[in-house]
Order: sequence, then structure tokens, then C-alpha cells
Amino acid sequence: MSPEYAMQGQFSEKSDVFSFGVLLLEIVSGRRNTSFYNNQYALSLLGYAWKLWNEGNIWSLVDNVILEFESDSKNEKEIRRRIHVGLLCVQENAKDRPTMSTVVSILNSEISNLDTPKQLAFTQTPQITHDVENKVSLNDVTLTSFDGR
Repeated sequence: MSPEYAMQGQFSEKSDVFSFGVLLLEIVSGRRNTSFYNNQYALSLLGYAWKLWNEGNIWSLVDNVILEFESDSKNEKEIRRRIHVGLLCVQENAKDRPTMSTVVSILNSEISNLDTPKQLAFTQTPQITHDVENKVSLNDVTLTSFDGR
């Protein structure tokens, strides 16, 4: 689900591009976007892909099954291209994502110069703080606070 739809309920043609990018990264990696639940390194497949991209280690994203069958350099170039397109499709800002027609042109190798992906959506891992000092009482009384949903 695109960030603009998830956060603001706005849907556009770029929402479909976002979903296509997620699907492309799932196919290349052999993992579902939601398979990273409780992962210490990434909140989602997108966060993991973004981490590897920034480390210059994006080839680690590729599923081992693909690596076994697609070992020549031409196929390696195509796999890297698909990852790059996937990352372009899942950028946080909808205006930064390509249109679907541009994606098709890129995948058909009609466009060779690809932009560098900007910040991807849903790549931040939640910061958990353990503020014990303010959460426990120093006496024998237990305090419970109720928060509504």
C-alpha cells in the first residue's frame, strides 16, 4: 500500500506504481514484504533493500534460486536493473516515482539512464526506548494507566 494512501487515503496512478515496485522486489528477493516483522535490521523488505542499496551490497537481496540459474553477466545486469526499477517505484514521495509507462520503457531497455532512488517509504525502524525510571514506582503500590484506542 502506498504511503499516501496509507496515511492520507489519497489514491493515484503512482499508488499502482508503488505496489508494482513492492511486487518486483518481492520476486527478485524471494521474500514477502511482511516477512521482516520483528527484524532488527529492517521493518520491511523495502527497509532491507534500502539498507543494502546504501551499503552498496544490493546483490545480497537476490534470491539464491535466481542466483543459481541466472549466473551470466547479461542476466546479472538485468536483475540489477529490476532491483533499481523496484527501488524507483517505492520512493516515499509519489512525485519522485516514475509513471507506469516509464517503468515499462525502462524494463524494455528503452531508457538506459536511471535516476538514483531517493528515500524509500516505510524504511524507518521504530525506535524503542526503555525509560524505566519513569515507568516504575519505588514503593509497593502498582499504578496502572488506561489509554483509549
